[in-house]
Amino acid sequence: MSYTHKIFSLLKNPSIFTWNTMIRGYAECENPKPSVELYHKMHLSCIEPDTHTYPFLLKAVAKLLDVKVGEMIQSVTVKNGFQSLVFVQNSLLNFYAVCGHVESAYKVFELMPDKDVVAWNSVINGFAINGRPNEALTLFREMGSVGEEPDGFTMVGLLSACAELGALALGRRVHVYMMKVGLSGNIHANNALLDLYAKCGSIREAKTVFDEVEERNVVSWTSLIVGLAVNGFGEEALELFMEMERDGSVPSVITFVGVLYACSHCGMVSEGFNYFKRMEEEYGIKPRIEHYGCMVDLLGRTGLVKDAYEYIQSMPLQPNAVIWRTLLGACTVHGNLTIGEVARAQLLLLEPRHSGDYVLLSNLYASERRWSDVHTLRRTMFREGVRKTPGHSLVELGNRVHEFVMGDTSHPQSEKIYAMLVEITKRLRLEGYVPYTHNVLADIEEEEKENALSYHSEKLAIAFMLINTATRTPIRVVKNLRVCADCHLAIKLISKVYDREIVVRDRSRFHHFKDGSCSCKDYW
Repeated sequence: MSYTHKIFSLLKNPSIFTWNTMIRGYAECENPKPSVELYHKMHLSCIEPDTHTYPFLLKAVAKLLDVKVGEMIQSVTVKNGFQSLVFVQNSLLNFYAVCGHVESAYKVFELMPDKDVVAWNSVINGFAINGRPNEALTLFREMGSVGEEPDGFTMVGLLSACAELGALALGRRVHVYMMKVGLSGNIHANNALLDLYAKCGSIREAKTVFDEVEERNVVSWTSLIVGLAVNGFGEEALELFMEMERDGSVPSVITFVGVLYACSHCGMVSEGFNYFKRMEEEYGIKPRIEHYGCMVDLLGRTGLVKDAYEYIQSMPLQPNAVIWRTLLGACTVHGNLTIGEVARAQLLLLEPRHSGDYVLLSNLYASERRWSDVHTLRRTMFREGVRKTPGHSLVELGNRVHEFVMGDTSHPQSEKIYAMLVEITKRLRLEGYVPYTHNVLADIEEEEKENALSYHSEKLAIAFMLINTATRTPIRVVKNLRVCADCHLAIKLISKVYDREIVVRDRSRFHHFKDGSCSCKDYW
């Protein structure tokens, strides 16, 4: 683009086509900021934009995530009479969706008199990537009802929504639909399908998709490597990475995040440092903050908390809140209060209102039985208006995704669910189950702590599925927070007592429970 710009600067009176070509060229670059600067220069040169200017410009602004500039451009398109053009509307829709303003995207979509497949795809994908999967699925149904034929990109948005919800059965139906309408050869849709199976804990199906696709790219390899890693198959993930290298595919920045994640969750410290070194020396990939985060996690998980702290201090990049939070989590698990308080002090400077940090430090204080400090933290949270993120669990049954929160009684089957929990507890106690109450954050009687643990969202979800599914049917749960030690212990025993395979996807990884054991080997 620098050479192109030199030629452009030599032109005395560049036409609107030339201006658009320059704006489009920069919009395709990693740094699209010059597109906006060129647009302003064009305006000062009294060159009137045409119908092609705004889609290119909005693409650049979407990359920059600059909502203010995007809204200004929308105002100009209205003023110039271009907003009614479908490709300008589609660009606006995509811009708002990418920037996380999904409600604004939907408003643009609603006002469009003629909606093409690009518009439907943009709004479906917008809801999917912004944590609104239910709305994405609803729109897909609407799309079918108005007779709009989906394409490969529709499948990507739809499968992303299914993956977010852990809706494996629905994702499988999408897979069948793809084969039926001839979309099984679309590489983007196949990668999304691979990602869906991996994120739903069905790693066998993910491998099948990977083996069957005719065309693979770095995204295909990376999706399966990351999928294997988060599902607890770290060694297989590293074997696949070696196969990728033998295949001649060049790993990306994200591929190495998956590789380091695999090392972290399998306790492979020396291997992790070796891959980190190879990443830069062999592939010329400069480590990003995500890679350093994996290394801190690698050390912290193995109990090398002091080493993790020293590693952070020696990092060439400024550690962000995620790095310090990873260290605080390690301190909580391994009981290092001194370094934990140092990490918390840094987090107060970076993200003072993050509820998870209060919970981690409270866990640390509770493990030391420092109840006055726990109560002080609680009062600080109340005073600052910081609210703890409520835990929720999702399960799929009968074309619906059911959501449960701790102590929830809103479900139509609540009475049966709580009765089932009582029965589960009785059967588990016969197996020697004793509730793990160490991390219940209150100085209360042991019996009250046990009651609090009984109603965690994942236990409610599992009880619901035990009631409503046939014997030996696998149970899949998606949880937004880390599984607590008591639930982990209880679910191991439930898998044995009720002869069920139970797959739980929590905030950081998958747990495959079967015959009284877990794939994480109690290392999570």
